[in-house]
Amino acid sequence: MDVISHPSFGELHCAQTTYCPEHPARLQVLLERFPSYERAEPAGRDRIELVHSAAYVESIEGVEREAWLDPDTYAVPSTYEAARLAAGCAIRAVEIGGLALVRPPGHHALEGAAMGFCIFGNAAIAARHAQLELGLERVAVVDFDVHHGNGTEALFRDDPSVLTVSLHQWPFWPGTGGPGSNAEGIVNVPLEAGSGDDAYRDAFTHAVEPSVSAFDPDLVLVGVGLDAHRDDPLAEMALTVDGFRELARRCAALGPRVAGVLEGGYNLETLPGLVEAVLEGLESET
Repeated sequence: MDVISHPSFGELHCAQTTYCPEHPARLQVLLERFPSYERAEPAGRDRIELVHSAAYVESIEGVEREAWLDPDTYAVPSTYEAARLAAGCAIRAVEIGGLALVRPPGHHALEGAAMGFCIFGNAAIAARHAQLELGLERVAVVDFDVHHGNGTEALFRDDPSVLTVSLHQWPFWPGTGGPGSNAEGIVNVPLEAGSGDDAYRDAFTHAVEPSVSAFDPDLVLVGVGLDAHRDDPLAEMALTVDGFRELARRCAALGPRVAGVLEGGYNLETLPGLVEAVLEGLESET
């Protein structure tokens, strides 16, 4: 499976006055580990506005100095360029069946607002592109980031052509996706803190695989969140490298076509090895 990224991720979109776990070093360590990546072009506004309001896109484009869009999400003058590149890499991933290594992440971004480190909904934009340009009518987004993929869910809530699946720590930020939140086209699998490989395997067997199989997708788009690893600083889960490899393998087996987009993951020492394990899992079924 090809890796899609861009060298500018290691330079753009960097807060200068306050520390944030979502910073350029996340991609610097990954691009060093995977130097043979394919460079993608930034997404055009027409692609971004498939899921975001024009006014919101204009507000990000117009950022002239460092600002905080919510308590967790900063923007600087280069944020728009980085976010366009992230969306463009996600688009390229669905076109060729690859894994997009990007920042900022996207699964918390709402139609008209940034949230939780996320600017544009990378996976959501790629899903819409796949439907409109590739003829892939039914898309299942399977997100195993430690945080609920509330943004992706909200963007497709009333669309029966997209199934959103999220496995995440509960109770936990952002406070959505808890018990009783499932609906048509929405499968949330809240897991208690400390859950590890066995709990995630059981969740796939009993919740994820039956739901996605019944949906019968043309494309499975994986939200590759790596912050459920036992050594990640932002959460309290216990997945191992082998666990992530198995999650990726099971995701790849869910449909005839698969692609992935990086979401969270904030331990710079473990991040490259986790991405390598995910690639191995995704490739095992292709």
